[in-house]
Order: sequence, then structure tokens, then C-alpha cells
Amino acid sequence: MDLSVNIGNLRLKNPVMTASGTFGYGEEYLDFLDVSQLGGMVVKAVTSSNRDGNPYPRMAETPSGMLNSVGLQNKGVHHFVQEIYPRIKDLNTAIVVNVSGSTLEEYVEVAEKINELNNIPAIELNISCPNVKHGGMAFGTNPRIAAEVTASVRKVFRKTLIVKLSPNVTSITEIAKAVEGAGADALSLINTLLGMAIDAESQKPVLSTVTGGLSGPAIKPIALRMVWQTSQCVHVPVIGMGGIMNTTDAIEFLLAGASAVEVGTANFINPAVTTQIIKGIESYMQRHKVNTVKELTGALKIK
Repeated sequence: MDLSVNIGNLRLKNPVMTASGTFGYGEEYLDFLDVSQLGGMVVKAVTSSNRDGNPYPRMAETPSGMLNSVGLQNKGVHHFVQEIYPRIKDLNTAIVVNVSGSTLEEYVEVAEKINELNNIPAIELNISCPNVKHGGMAFGTNPRIAAEVTASVRKVFRKTLIVKLSPNVTSITEIAKAVEGAGADALSLINTLLGMAIDAESQKPVLSTVTGGLSGPAIKPIALRMVWQTSQCVHVPVIGMGGIMNTTDAIEFLLAGASAVEVGTANFINPAVTTQIIKGIESYMQRHKVNTVKELTGALKIK
């Protein structure tokens, strides 16, 4: 069986990746799984300069999911290039860097620096984070602005450019077509949905930022719908995510039109879940007599 997939010029040994913000830089999970088994891993967001993130509390459990408002905490692109990259560059999997910023210029600066790193074959342009006051989701909810930042990054980044879309929009297909037209090699979706939690006893918000990003099983039906809609309207590969907790969830995203998937919240519950999903996909293919995993992409049967 052939589990390999192509995302632009990026070749993955299988369609299972880890989602940004849930897998650190990969090092944190080396005691739990062999990362070389993964199709790829998307490391946590990198910005132009140090970010301390939002004040605590910034995570909250909710029914069938979790809220986070971490706020893209990281030490900046210079730290990543000098300290993190040398430690992870030889991991035997496709390493994708999630790139974020508060201004168009910051996105371009980070992408330009990552472009120089030989062992980073792709970036995921994060224009959809709902947990920062400036930038993030603001770039991903307006088709014109989304296209502008994509086109600007495309000029300086010569490798595979994946653009991560926000579900907090009226029309996901409008944004998808805009960034495809601006040069995106692939699209990943969805990022978290904007939500909130309240402590009834204290009568205060649970999160310091009041609102945060909802992830986990609760958002899967919305994510599936958006992946299906997007895959119908673009010609570039789609990477699906949002509430993938097991093999069945992953298969559903492939059938809906995804070429690959990213697993996020489930990593916090079961650090080895990604490798289990890969084995599960192999078993599914055997049962259904599928020779290549690419055959599953968009194979949804609609009467």
C-alpha cells in the first residue's frame, strides 16, 4: 500500500501531520513516539520577535473540547534559527514552520528567514489565529487582505507555501479562492473557532482574554463541512484538521476532500495518537482494498 501524498512540492510519507501549537517543536514528544513515522509535523508559531503570549489563565476545558488563548508565545525567528532549528533539522520527517505576524512586513521577514533553512521544506502561513489583538485572524477574514499577505510571502518564499484558513468567516470558499489565486500551494483548515467560557460562581470569564479558540471534537462537523466546501472550489491540495481524535475522524476528512490531515488537541490526551492513526489508516485501506491513500481523497459518495 502506498500512503504517500504530495502537498505542492512537499512529499509526505503518509498523510498524518501534527498541528501547530499542539506538538511544540517535536522534541517534547520524542519520549512518546518515533517522529520519523509521521508524514510531517507543523511546529509552533514563529514570529519576528519575542512574544510572551497572553496572561494566565489562557486554557480552559469545555464539553467536547478546549479553549486556548496562548497568544503565539515564542522567542522569535532569530531564536528559532539559531537555537531550535539546529536541534530538529535532522528529524526524519517533513518539518513545516507555522509563520505568524502582526503586520504584513513581519510575515515577510519571518518567511524570508525560514526560506534560507535547507531542512524546512514548507511553511504554514497563519492568517487565522483568533488569540492575538493585532494580526492573526484579521488577515484571514478579508479576501483582499488575505490575498495580499499571501502574495507578499510568495515573493520571498520559494518552497511549499501552505495557508491556514480561519473558520470565523461568512464564506470559507471566498477566502480559499483568494489565497489560491495569490500563490498558495495548499490550504490548511480549520483553525480554532472563537468561543468563551464563564465561571458562574465568580461571574467572570475563565480566560484572561475573555474569548479564545475552541478546538477538539466539538468543532469536527464544522471543520468537515468547510474542508468539503473548500476542496470543491480550489485546485490546490487541502489539509484538514479540527477535532481529529482517531483513525475514523482522519478518514472522514480524507473522504471530504483532504489530501492530508493535521492532529491537534488529541496530542494532549494521547501523545502517540498520530502513529496510531497511521496504523489505523493502513488497516482501513486493507479492509476496503485501497492501494493508495490518494484514492480516498474526495471519495465521499453523495447520491
